Amino acid sequence: MEAPGGHAARADRGCPRENYALQVDILVAPSGPGVRLTTLDEGRGEVAAGEVSMDLLPGRVAALEVDRPRWVWTDTSALYPELLRAGVRVERCFDLRLCHAILRHAIPGRTTAADAWAAHVTPGAGIDAGPTLLDELTTVADIDPAAVLEEYARQQVAVQGSLEPGRLRLLLAAESAGALIAAEMKHDGLPWDLDVHDRQLAAMLGPRPRTGTRPARLEELATTIRAHLAAPALNPDSPAELLRALRSAGIEARTTRKWELADVDHPVIAPLLEYKRLSRLLTANGWVWMDTWIRPPEDGRRGRFHPDYVPGGVVTGRWATSGGGALALPKQIRSAVVADPGWKLVVADAAQIEPRVLAAMSRDEQLARASQGADLYQALVEEGIVDTRAHAKVAMLGALYGATTGEAGLLMPRLLRAYPKATNAVEQAARAGERGEVVRTWLGRTSPLPSATWHEVQGRASQPDAEPTDQRLARQQARDWGRFTRNFVVQGTAAEWALCWMAELRRRLLAIADDAGTPHLVFFLHDEVIVHSPAHLTQGVEAAIRDAAQSAGGLLFGTFPVEFALDVVTVDSYDEAA
Repeated sequence: MEAPGGHAARADRGCPRENYALQVDILVAPSGPGVRLTTLDEGRGEVAAGEVSMDLLPGRVAALEVDRPRWVWTDTSALYPELLRAGVRVERCFDLRLCHAILRHAIPGRTTAADAWAAHVTPGAGIDAGPTLLDELTTVADIDPAAVLEEYARQQVAVQGSLEPGRLRLLLAAESAGALIAAEMKHDGLPWDLDVHDRQLAAMLGPRPRTGTRPARLEELATTIRAHLAAPALNPDSPAELLRALRSAGIEARTTRKWELADVDHPVIAPLLEYKRLSRLLTANGWVWMDTWIRPPEDGRRGRFHPDYVPGGVVTGRWATSGGGALALPKQIRSAVVADPGWKLVVADAAQIEPRVLAAMSRDEQLARASQGADLYQALVEEGIVDTRAHAKVAMLGALYGATTGEAGLLMPRLLRAYPKATNAVEQAARAGERGEVVRTWLGRTSPLPSATWHEVQGRASQPDAEPTDQRLARQQARDWGRFTRNFVVQGTAAEWALCWMAELRRRLLAIADDAGTPHLVFFLHDEVIVHSPAHLTQGVEAAIRDAAQSAGGLLFGTFPVEFALDVVTVDSYDEAA
């Protein structure tokens, strides 16, 4: 993966600079009914420009792609799908909108996770906080071509002015590669067997009902719930009605949430919880969802699920979805994810990615030693830190998420003694958050500042005559924000590793394609990927997945000895990977 700006973050990375000769960027900007292509050579500046109509753009991009340029455009999600529909794919891009969001907040200050890295940006190097063409953009056609070039120049100046431009370049490259991958996964789709899905729903809910009526199983449960609560007209889908009926039956519940109802001893609880479980399935992945999001089979292939991924949709850099719920596929329907005939699904899950990332970013040699194997939690037991794997998991999650009470709070002192660098890293991030400061990931993504209300409460509490209630509220809000920043530095860095992993894997998959087809990414969930591959290429795909994971670790953390262990299996359907 090539870092923006043409400079390698590491000399031994997968796509060395010498493979590209001079860096050539081709800037794509709307111009009337078509686009303007401006070629920028790093050695000579602007060397060519020309107008291309939209119908001729895919052919022009394909012709230029043989020289492996980097495409610079305002929004991958707006332009790249058009190229994909025309059968054109590009190797690299620079997504101005996504990069702007990162650079705008790359303000001066030290990272707080550890002394292993310094502040990323010198004073004045960040993108000006004033409005730019990307802040209020409604459509790509609203942008003047000159303004696109100006925005790109501003971003390059911001990166070059940072103390560690290599890290920021790598982050921007990873974010832009993620945008390409997201568009390609939506275009290609996740293989889906509609018949299997329909049988699953029928087995759990009963036959598909008429529009506006409940499936038979839900209606049966609703009848049982009404009988137990002596409420013949109850609509169990209404939280207000349900809460009133529960209280009338002597159940003093404050909410209708599962965690509260599970502790109640009453015959209505079991059917009610089952009703809520099946109702969630019907709403999230039932027949209406299937009709909306799954395209029917064609050309001898299975159907396809085409969700809308949103790279960088979470402040930590994790992805989100704007439709389809791809990041929350329940286990009950995963057997509907079935490879095409002659193809397989290669499913890879990164084991305990956040503790491993914490070991690397804090340079904690002891925790890195525990990472040398498939199960980091079991390694903590074998080293005598805790007595059981369950306790190891509780303790580590407590460190990452700031648990100070209960079992996690009791186990924390053991982690503090065993892994001082790692625990100090997250503790520093938490203290910074409590003071209202920003923290940064390993590559430089910056956490948001607390809200104005948060600062108002802290200000009132700091006054000599502050009310005790304000002081208590301020302490609670400070602790809450500290827990957020504590996790931000680790979760955000884990997201960076995952982006580099996918970008490296995408490149490696192209290298093992043959006449039967190209293995390609079809699913991503934080630390899990699925590759759809011709059956005879799966051994090479498994190796590519593992190699890409280690390459991503080296790209971010150099030679520091952290192992990014993976569970990789080749299956016919997704449920077989569980």
